[in-house]
Amino acid sequence: MEFSEWYSDILERAEIFDVRYPIKGCGVYLPYGFKIRKYTFEIIRKLLDERGHDEVLFPLLIPEDLLAKEGEHIKGFEDEVFWVTHGGREKLEKKLALRPTSETAIYYMFKLWIKVHTDMPIKIYQVVNTFRYETKHTRPLIRLREIMTFKEAHTAHSTKEDAEKQVKEAIEIYKEFFDTLGIPYLISKRPSWDKFPGAEYTFAFDTIFPDGRAIQIATVHNLSQNFSKTFDIVFETPDGGKDYAYQTCYGISDRAIASIIAIHGDEKGLCLPPVVAPYQIVIVPLIFKDNKEPLNKAKELKEKLKSYRVYLDDRDIRPGRKFNEWELRGVPLRIEIGPKDIENKKITIFRRDTMEKFQICEDELEKIDEILNDIMENMRKKAIKKFEDFITIMDYDVDRIKETLNNKRGIILIPFDESIYNSELEEKVEARVLGETEYKGKKYIAIAKTY
Repeated sequence: MEFSEWYSDILERAEIFDVRYPIKGCGVYLPYGFKIRKYTFEIIRKLLDERGHDEVLFPLLIPEDLLAKEGEHIKGFEDEVFWVTHGGREKLEKKLALRPTSETAIYYMFKLWIKVHTDMPIKIYQVVNTFRYETKHTRPLIRLREIMTFKEAHTAHSTKEDAEKQVKEAIEIYKEFFDTLGIPYLISKRPSWDKFPGAEYTFAFDTIFPDGRAIQIATVHNLSQNFSKTFDIVFETPDGGKDYAYQTCYGISDRAIASIIAIHGDEKGLCLPPVVAPYQIVIVPLIFKDNKEPLNKAKELKEKLKSYRVYLDDRDIRPGRKFNEWELRGVPLRIEIGPKDIENKKITIFRRDTMEKFQICEDELEKIDEILNDIMENMRKKAIKKFEDFITIMDYDVDRIKETLNNKRGIILIPFDESIYNSELEEKVEARVLGETEYKGKKYIAIAKTY
């Protein structure tokens, strides 16, 4: 099965995301998918909170004149903006945009909040819906018109050096986030022609899906004073002078969820990292005739394992059907309890990552934590191995690059050369230039077919 077909199939069969909503590029997170989303973004919230960020919530609507105030920024989004033109039956005097991103809305407020250098740093973030009129082929959780989950952080600083430090901190936060999820990545400094509109420079994280296409999964932008000059975010310096704030912003979207699904999944279905699995353990009692002992034992075991996310599957259907369903849904650990297990004082363990089945003593439940940690580490290693198999290092040769990208795909790394590093390179190789990157201690230009 081709990856695109597998991906669409698993979203439906594992009940993650329903694409049948009657607007192109919009869909519905189903309960199981929403739980994956919830636990995933709890991780990034925790990482941001630990580093002094505060969560906020800004309005969805942005006045047209506010959005247009930063010319370069709006030019980057002008073909993608959804506009609200009427309130009821009345035409609005001023059009309102559904936020494509929130720089202009947030920085209007920064001007009101920042007066002196002691008002900074400001480090805030929000997790919201954003809207972009995507005209390309839409894909669930990958390319949407309503981005259901957009984590955007925005910071303001009194010095250029502090803003530079914030960029580095943001990169470290994202590295820890994706490492926790077992998602491998390449970090690159985007080329000048592909940076975020209004940014001085942009860093991006890219991973590779099973079809060999690269996908951008996070971005970090140093905005310098570009927006603060537009929005007049002026503060009094320690020596009594005036200066404009230095700013950064960085974002992650539903593509984090898509990456978990795509990178760890296999022919059996989902294979979820324990940290984000809606159920980390499912217990299946093997009931024969009227013997209720396995069910009673399963209930007892569930109580002992209540520190985990545990589901007791006591439905009156065949065990084989239950096994297939939970393998499809990617539950990391399955525990089976039958009469023989009880007799031998054992429980049977099934690992979704390796499809192995083995037994432990019923009084050795402390091993569960060790097993789940091993599952996560194994998933991480497998994902890195697949990622690195998609990395090809070669000298600059247009024909070889095109041939490799057409056949193997993945990411091509060529030694960095200023003389070929321009937008014409993309036309020559018929692929996207991801930017400057360092890989195993050497500097390269990264090139890939992308989503």
